[in-house]
Amino acid sequence: MTFSVEVVVALKPVVNDPQGLVVRDGLHRLGFSGVRSVRVGKHLELEVEGDDEEAVRAQVEAMCEQLLRNTVIEDSRIASVRVLSDAAA
Repeated sequence: MTFSVEVVVALKPVVNDPQGLVVRDGLHRLGFSGVRSVRVGKHLELEVEGDDEEAVRAQVEAMCEQLLRNTVIEDSRIASVRVLSDAAA
């Protein structure tokens, strides 16, 4: 089966986010004064072959640990997993 997996990678809460500060200040200048904070991260969309969702989730978590995030300063989470195609169908 082929799965579509969305992964969100963001700086850990204790890590300063200068890009987020710049975005927040820009929003304030545009009149969006209610914005209290902004954290900037990455959104990844992967197509992964696997036998089932559990196996694909485990594989993507391993990808995050080994390459997709900097484990010292970033956290990651799988936002969604959905079946794109089922070869058995």
